[in-house]
Amino acid sequence: MNDFFHMGGYAVYVWSSYGIALLVLLANVIAPVRARRKLLSQLARSKQRARRMQR
Repeated sequence: MNDFFHMGGYAVYVWSSYGIALLVLLANVIAPVRARRKLLSQLARSKQRARRMQR
């Protein structure tokens, strides 16, 4: 098992590349969710302003 985690002396490179790939994948999931929430919030505020202007 130790040989698996050591990866023939390249463990630092291999595990760091896995870590970077995981961060990129998480960013690809989180960024659109945050952007959608922001957009929905902006639309709601815009709709409220439009209602106030009609009165």
